[in-house]
Formats: sequence, C-alpha cells, structure tokens
Amino acid sequence: METAEQLKEIVRQTYGAIAEGGQSEAAGCGCGPTSCCGPSNDVPINMAVGYDGLNGYVAEADLGLGCGLPTQFAQIKPGDVVVDLGSGAGNDGFVARAETGETGRVIGLDMTPAMIDRARRNAKTLGYTNVDFVYGDIEEMPLPDNLADVVVSNCVMNLVPDKQKAFSETFRILKPGGHFSISDIVLKGDLPAGVIKDAELYAGCVSGAIQKDTYLQIVQEAGFTGIILQKEREIVLPDELLQNYLTADEIADYRQQDKGIYSVTVYAEKPTAPVVELAPAATNAASCCGPDCCN
Repeated sequence: METAEQLKEIVRQTYGAIAEGGQSEAAGCGCGPTSCCGPSNDVPINMAVGYDGLNGYVAEADLGLGCGLPTQFAQIKPGDVVVDLGSGAGNDGFVARAETGETGRVIGLDMTPAMIDRARRNAKTLGYTNVDFVYGDIEEMPLPDNLADVVVSNCVMNLVPDKQKAFSETFRILKPGGHFSISDIVLKGDLPAGVIKDAELYAGCVSGAIQKDTYLQIVQEAGFTGIILQKEREIVLPDELLQNYLTADEIADYRQQDKGIYSVTVYAEKPTAPVVELAPAATNAASCCGPDCCN
C-alpha cells in the first residue's frame, strides 16, 4: 500500500502530465466529459459538468478534471477573497473572478508545479491582475489565518490522503463567517473492491473517495456549521463494468438501492465565534450561585 507521500507524488506526476498534455485523457483519467480511460475505452463514465455559458469560463483552462460546479453555488459577492483549492489550470478561479470582480481577489492553490505554471500563463494572457496561483499542499496551506471569504474546490479533496487536516486547514484560512462550497466524489453503501478499482481506471477522480456520511462527519468535526448538501448526482457505472463483479440479479439490485459513486457539492460555514458547549444545568442552585455569578 502506498504511503501518503507516494500517493501525492502519483497525483503530481499524473496531473503534471495532464497540464503539459492539455487534456485529461492525455496522461491518465480525469473527471471530465471525455473520461473513458481503462481497459475498455468504449465504456465511458459521464462526468460532464457543463461549464458552457458560465460567466468567466475559459475553455483553455478547462482540462476536464472537475466533477461539479462549486463556484455556481458558492454565493461569491463582489469584493470577496476567494481561495480555490486544487486550482489546476485556473478555470474555477477565473469563474470565481467573474463573481468577485475587480475589487476582489482570487488565490488558486495547487501542489503540481506544471499546473501552477499553466494557470499563471492563462491569467497573464487574460490580463487578470487580481488572480494569483500559489504552490502548496492542501494539508499544510502556505496561506494566513482568516484570509478567505469563500473557499471553493472541484474534485480535489478526495485525492488528499489526510482529509481531516485538509478540512482543518480550510477552516483556518476562512474568515469567521466565511464559507466553502466544494464539489467532490463520495461513496454510498458497500461496493465491491473491484468495482472501485475499475471505476478509478475509468475516472481517476474516484481515487481516494470515502463514504458520504464519513465525509460530512469530517467537515463537522473540523468545526464547520450550517452544512448543506447543495447538489448530489450519481456517477452511473456501465453494466459492462459491473458485470465483471456482479451477477445480473446483483446488478439489478445495485441499480435499485441507494448506493454507488456520487458527485456532491457541499456547503458549510465557519462560525463567527467559537462554538462553546454549555455545561448541563445544575440541579442545585446553591452549587452554582455566589456573590460573583448570581446577580
């Protein structure tokens, strides 16, 4: 089994090759509309997210690696500071810039040098002076506390080995009262290991996905409140893949049950003040009252 650092290096190499090749299928499997990698390229998994027509969309910066539209749900306002985690070639950052405007600021964070280089070239070509791209690890962000009004991320957190640290860091860089909108891949129910492995071959963004309930619990334990599931969509696995591991009856049962691989967009807020758990009310008034506490 690979270590956390080995997994990160695999991601760097894979996405670095994508950045240099220009399309997700050029160097592995992405999460975009052309994801059809694996031993049988005629069985694609539809991961299309439909950026066309969205303000700020830049086709040259869209490498087909997303699984949602977090910026569409992020409630970005003019003047906001927005941080895009796993910013890739910059597309979600450019969409965020269309919302925050000239008075705002967008910071993209990515741990793949080739992606940072490509995103910076795209920003320069577009003439954007308030969009920056920073090299760094989501588990240890080189960003100050209480920086962002909004954090967005598109199909990246599932690739992070230590999701607890990633969401803790997200909490740290958000201003009190700030929020995130993150699109990601999660699992629902028990799936045969072989199904997950083959799904990773067809759509690389499935790698590292965890159970939906566990994912939401990690968000809550990081200190976030107001957690909302903004969108949920099943990633439909083709029968040609499932029949390698399931009988026809089991496939029919799988289709009818609420389990599988899902694209979700999750919203959550950083409280304006620390959440304090109140002690249980005392049963004896004399035990808590005195000259300094009862008036």
